[in-house]
Amino acid sequence: MTIARFKDLCLDATDAVTLGGFWARLLDGDVADAGEDDTRVDPRSARSDAESIWVNKVPEPRLGKTRVHLDLRLADADPAALLAAGARLVREPAGEATWWVLVDPEGNEFCAFPAREGTAPGPFELVVDSADPVAQATWWAGVVGGTVEDEPNHAWITGATGFPWDYWVFVGVPEPKTVKNRLHWDVDLADPEPTALVDAGATLLREPHAQARWWVLADPEGNEFCAFPPRPIG
Repeated sequence: MTIARFKDLCLDATDAVTLGGFWARLLDGDVADAGEDDTRVDPRSARSDAESIWVNKVPEPRLGKTRVHLDLRLADADPAALLAAGARLVREPAGEATWWVLVDPEGNEFCAFPAREGTAPGPFELVVDSADPVAQATWWAGVVGGTVEDEPNHAWITGATGFPWDYWVFVGVPEPKTVKNRLHWDVDLADPEPTALVDAGATLLREPHAQARWWVLADPEGNEFCAFPPRPIG
């Protein structure tokens, strides 16, 4: 039995309406009003509600490199449609890096890979910068299940409970985490309290309160995530 189940993604924004609209265009999704100036992007082709992205208005601007990002598979030979939707190109493919690096209207990086026969366009990987990719992948597989594989400087999980994309990738980088991640993931707990998560090595950052019924924690490398109590049955 796993400790938790992957739930969804949350993206900080200074303008959640504009940023939500951008990601809805990229993901062929619908934008929902989530209240208090927040929005939610629901892809029309979603295989599960875990593919929703909650776009939350925050007062602080984006600082530093994006350490968590999505990789997208293109429907076309180049990212022209992404640029037309409002993305900005940062880097063209070069050498072994066969993908484009782009940023959304608030500077959050994401990667776009060429179309490939037999694969659907859209998100296929969640990528996390890491000091120790194998340790991070192994830790998260212990939380949400799945199989860990690795190659030099990166590791990935397949088959994690509730995870809607093909791969959850952890990539080795030299720089440490210094600021709050603008993109984070949520999990649904198997138990009413996050005791098993803390026992496994997570750090509790905030208890639930009247306006937020979830716990905020950090994994062993300091990546923030939210943990929700089990969903009621029926």
